[in-house]
Amino acid sequence: MRRKAGGGPGKNAKPDTWELRLYVAGQTPKSLAAFANLKKICEEHLKGKYHIEVVDLLKNPQLASGDQILAIPTLVRKLPPPIKKIIGDLSNTLRVLVGLDVRPKT
Repeated sequence: MRRKAGGGPGKNAKPDTWELRLYVAGQTPKSLAAFANLKKICEEHLKGKYHIEVVDLLKNPQLASGDQILAIPTLVRKLPPPIKKIIGDLSNTLRVLVGLDVRPKT
């Protein structure tokens, strides 16, 4: 399962586009919750400026080594630098925003 969602076309992303990769293991409740929570956060705080790639490690386990994935679900912020990682279902919006270095809308 490699799904893409959001504002940009991956490799041709604009400099202000957030490149996010979510590693999951199948369609588990935790994986589905992580994707739903991430999509909601991105729509609220990064609308039109993000690209999400979902990598299912059950189908592509070799992809885990590239980003040194040890637990799932794991979110990796590829762009803007530096690379950041957040582990879990992303249900704590404030923690995700802090982890991604996104300023919450007031």
